[in-house]
Amino acid sequence: MTISTMVPVEDNVRMDSSHPRSGGPHRRRTFTPADKIAHLAAYEQACVTNEGGAYLRREGLYSSLISEWRKQRDAGVLEGKQAGAKVGKLTAEQAEIARLKRELDRANKKLATTETALEIMGKAHALLEQLSESTNADEQRKKR
Repeated sequence: MTISTMVPVEDNVRMDSSHPRSGGPHRRRTFTPADKIAHLAAYEQACVTNEGGAYLRREGLYSSLISEWRKQRDAGVLEGKQAGAKVGKLTAEQAEIARLKRELDRANKKLATTETALEIMGKAHALLEQLSESTNADEQRKKR
């Protein structure tokens, strides 16, 4: 590309309407506790089908918001709040409760996996014993 083929760009050109800031600055969005819970439920449902990122883009949300709202929900801060009620940062106690709930959920999932594995191992052991007994019975018949 040569300099003669370059088109000069004017700095004061109005942005097209598809640009996010085309209409000038916008007010910061606020979310009620009910909105937050609804967005969390919709996001988690979208994650089941691996569409979580698409949901965030479509709604104009950030994953950090989802993380913060999840902490607030787990600590019980979002429940019982009126529309327009301020939800501030979690207290140390609320953060600890949320952390412990997440830890309990992880432990319960691990326990369920372990129980399933033990059940499978028990069935495999029973099958091997049965095969061993049938092999022993076949060997005794051959000796007679």
